[in-house]
Amino acid sequence: MTFLLQIFFFLFLPIILVMLVFHPQFGGRLKKKHRKAYKRSKHWNGKQFENLVETKMDMKPKDIPGLLRAQFKDRHLRAPEKPIPIIPFDENPWNAEPEKPKFIWYGHSVGLLKIGGKNLLIDPMFGPDASPPAPMKTKRFSENSLDVIDALPKIDAVLFTHDHYDHIDLKSVKKLMPKVDNWFVGLGIGRHLERWKIPSTKIMEFDWWQALDLEEVKITYTLSRHFTGRGPFDRQQTLWGGWNFKTEIINVYWSGDGGYGAHFKEIGERLGPFDHAFMENGQYNELWRQIHLHPEESVQAAIDANVKVATPVHWAGFALALHPWKEPIERFAAEAEKKGLQLSTPRIGQIMELGKPGGAEWWSELT
Repeated sequence: MTFLLQIFFFLFLPIILVMLVFHPQFGGRLKKKHRKAYKRSKHWNGKQFENLVETKMDMKPKDIPGLLRAQFKDRHLRAPEKPIPIIPFDENPWNAEPEKPKFIWYGHSVGLLKIGGKNLLIDPMFGPDASPPAPMKTKRFSENSLDVIDALPKIDAVLFTHDHYDHIDLKSVKKLMPKVDNWFVGLGIGRHLERWKIPSTKIMEFDWWQALDLEEVKITYTLSRHFTGRGPFDRQQTLWGGWNFKTEIINVYWSGDGGYGAHFKEIGERLGPFDHAFMENGQYNELWRQIHLHPEESVQAAIDANVKVATPVHWAGFALALHPWKEPIERFAAEAEKKGLQLSTPRIGQIMELGKPGGAEWWSELT
C-alpha cells in the first residue's frame, strides 16, 4: 500500500496541482507586463506588494496541532442551525428619493450603496462557497444567494477591496457582467477580471490614496494591513485596501480586511470625518491578529477614523475562523455601547439609510 501511495503522489499529485493552478477560479497569472506596470507603485518591491508595517500572516508549525484540534470543538456554534434569510430586493424603495444615500448589506462583506444617485456594489461575492477549487467547501450561511444578482438594478461600479475567495467569486462576476458599467479594483486585480472576459476598458486599478470622480462621487482607495492571493504561488501579487465615497452630503468609509494599526487614524485625518463606516469584524483568531480585526479593535479603529455611525461586516456569511458565528456582532455591539459609537445593524437584504443609526438585534432571534 505504501508503494502504491508513493506512486500516486509522484505521478498524479503534480497533475492535480497543475489542473488546480490553471482553473479559471484562480484568476489571471502574473506576467512581465504586469510587473512593469506595478513598478509605478512604491508599495511594490519588484516581487510583491508590501504593508507599511511588518505584518506576519504565517502560523508556526507548533501552532498547527492545536488549531486542528480546535476545529472539532464547538462546531455547532460556528454556523446558524438554519439558513439566514435574505430580504428580497425591492426596487421601489431603493429608487425612491434617489438623492437620499442608502445601503443594503448582503452578509459577510457584500454591500450595495446608493450615493450621489450611483449604485455602487462592494465585494459582490454572492457565491455559496468561499473556498478555492477543492473537495472541501466553506458553505454560506444563506441559501440561493446568487439569485440576488438577478434582481439587482444596473450597477454604475463594482469595487473590490482585495482578491480573496470570500470577496471575489467567479460565478458572481459572470452573473454581474451584463449589469456593470465599471470595475474599480486594487492594483493587480484587473488581470483576474480580464481572464474572466471583462474588457480592460471597463477596469480601473487603484493604488493606495488614488482617487477618481464618478460624476459627483469622489472615490478613493484606502490602505489596510492585510495580504492577498488566490493560488498557491501568488501571495501579495495584488494590492489590498478599502474605499472612501464622498459627496457634498455624505462621506462613507469601507474599511476592507486588515489588522489594527495607525493607518485608521491617518485615514480619518486625510479623508474624514465619516458619516458612516463599514468595519471589518469577524473571522479573527489570535494566530492571525495582525491581518484581521478583533471586535474591540474594530470599534477602536472606527473611533480612530472619526466615524459617526458604524456597520460591522465580514460576519454572518461564512465560518472562516473558530469563533461562534454570533460572537463578532455581540462583542462589537457591547464595545460600541461602552465607547459611545452609534450602530446600524441591518438584516441581510434590508434597505437602510446611510449615516443614520438603527436596526435590531436580529441575530438574537436565530440559533
